[in-house]
Amino acid sequence: MKRITAILIAIILVKVVYAEVYTGRVVDQKGSPIPYATVYPETQPEFGTATNSEGVFSFEAFLYPDSRIIISFIGYEKLCLTPRNFNPVDDPSSPEFSTFILIEQPIALEETVVAAKASKQKNKRKQMASLLHAVYVKLEEEFPDHPAQYQVVSDVRMQSEGSTWGMEQMIANIVVLPEQAREGRDSIQFQGRFCKRFFSAEKRAQADSILASDMIERMDKNNSGAAHAVRRAVNAVDSGVVVHQALFGMGNMRYDFEQTMGDTRHWSVSNESEGETVLTHTQKISRYLGLFQLIYKRHYIVDSETFSVRRFSEHAEVKITIPFGYKLNADQLQMLNLLNMDDKRIEKFRLKKMRGKIDYNTIYQHRNGQVYTLEKNMDIDSHILGSKKTEIPVLIRATQRVTSLQTEAVLPLTSDQITRRVARQIVEIY
Repeated sequence: MKRITAILIAIILVKVVYAEVYTGRVVDQKGSPIPYATVYPETQPEFGTATNSEGVFSFEAFLYPDSRIIISFIGYEKLCLTPRNFNPVDDPSSPEFSTFILIEQPIALEETVVAAKASKQKNKRKQMASLLHAVYVKLEEEFPDHPAQYQVVSDVRMQSEGSTWGMEQMIANIVVLPEQAREGRDSIQFQGRFCKRFFSAEKRAQADSILASDMIERMDKNNSGAAHAVRRAVNAVDSGVVVHQALFGMGNMRYDFEQTMGDTRHWSVSNESEGETVLTHTQKISRYLGLFQLIYKRHYIVDSETFSVRRFSEHAEVKITIPFGYKLNADQLQMLNLLNMDDKRIEKFRLKKMRGKIDYNTIYQHRNGQVYTLEKNMDIDSHILGSKKTEIPVLIRATQRVTSLQTEAVLPLTSDQITRRVARQIVEIY
């Protein structure tokens, strides 16, 4: 009798929670498909996937009826769904096929802020100093001085001429240790848990061809000295993690604010709608007789009444000129070919100039009177110019969304957790 009861319970459980395939299409408000949008169950992001060039996706997972499914793409509002939102139709040509619309969400970057009109009255130094002090007091009050652990889904897209040729998505744990890094900055510990690399079949074949160079073979032949040390380092630390870690580590906002608030000459203030004020710090650097030029702006979007920071963004423009050029070695040429990803293989390249723009944005969440990260976005538009007028665009778009937050009993990550290589899965999307 007990055995029969156990079998019946098992059958009931199988009916309640079972693996099902979820399919759909992701489009914008004009009905155009959104390629490489991220789709994943919030509590099981490892089962997630990305949309193909037609905006279509498919993944299989064990989900409860009230499970949350997230669809996201940089520059659009995050869409939260449940299994009930999906129609049981897997034919994209059917009118009943599930279609989901993402709504555009402009992020607070450079072009948003410069459009605001500056207030002459608030630009007076004394009032500016008072305003900066009020914001700093609020930062001290709201930003936690205790460790916090985040689980994030982070994806980095490489683009060329308007189309995405590949994306790497990583699920990671991040521990933030306030003011424990150099010069009192927050320490960011990163543990990659799982990673997927999405390629179209054509682009994957190109990448495989480029990576099939003799770099690894040459390193294998030389098992001593610097080459051996480099190989040991590559094996010990997963270099692919660096991009995702840098995305969360950028914008050490409280530290940077404290370091720059003393000199009001580089600050300006402008007003935006919905009770927001934008504080902007501008820094210009020119070195080596103007061969290196950097314009850097930090924007703090604060509540006009409470002075609480709602969003934070950075904008940087850099120009580098190398008078006689720099001849790339074989390993650097391999990386450049990966960035180029076209049919023309670069055999020789002398670097002459680099120029680029970086936009970076952070959105915060409030919990128990404290402020924590909710989302980070980054957009890089850069160009590498070589001899013979060779120009290679390097376009990167990245987004990082927090799926869970732990604020109690947070322990620092161990060295083994940080350096352990991340399991990777290659996924071809068509």
